[in-house]
Amino acid sequence: MILFCDTSALIKLYINEQSSAEVHAYAAMAKAIAVSRIAWAEAMAALARRVRENAFDAEAIETVRTRLRHDWSGFAIIEVTQAVVEQAGEYADTFALRGYDSVQLAAARQLQEATSEEVCFSCFDVRLKKAAKVLGMQTLG
Repeated sequence: MILFCDTSALIKLYINEQSSAEVHAYAAMAKAIAVSRIAWAEAMAALARRVRENAFDAEAIETVRTRLRHDWSGFAIIEVTQAVVEQAGEYADTFALRGYDSVQLAAARQLQEATSEEVCFSCFDVRLKKAAKVLGMQTLG
């Protein structure tokens, strides 16, 4: 099984939040962890927002950034190609998804179509999770 993490799931591998234990358990069982290239920018933006909202977390967040930088090359990175963004546009319309959510889904779908391994889509948005199920992906949770 390949675990595809959208940014919300990826962050749970680094910050203890609700459902972090579940993401860690799936990650431990996975042959690989895959992410969309855009997860980097989304993760860094989310971490920066946490520091802006609570400056006391700055040191801990910098540790998270360092760990993410170190781990990034070990993830299977799904590139955001023209085909992915075109598919994302269709998913945004079909499933009423936000822009980057539709890109995450299209990237996971591209992975699903390119491998014989089962792809488990990990996210924490109800609409996005439902769309992944409609596309035949196992979902976390």
